[in-house]
Amino acid sequence: MAELSDVRFLTVAEVAELMRVSKMTVYRLVHSGELPAVRFGRSYRLPETAVAEALQRPIADVG
Repeated sequence: MAELSDVRFLTVAEVAELMRVSKMTVYRLVHSGELPAVRFGRSYRLPETAVAEALQRPIADVG
């Protein structure tokens, strides 16, 4: 496991911008467990590595 000092955390707004979705979508992904997050007070921080892994996953075929 990476050292805690090596982990970079992103805000919900930063993740939303990277994924090109709304902040509410990021909150839904966090609450559903699809994206891991750490809660600091009233805000969430997401590990950058988890976001990168989520962006690499294949998109579900709908239809």
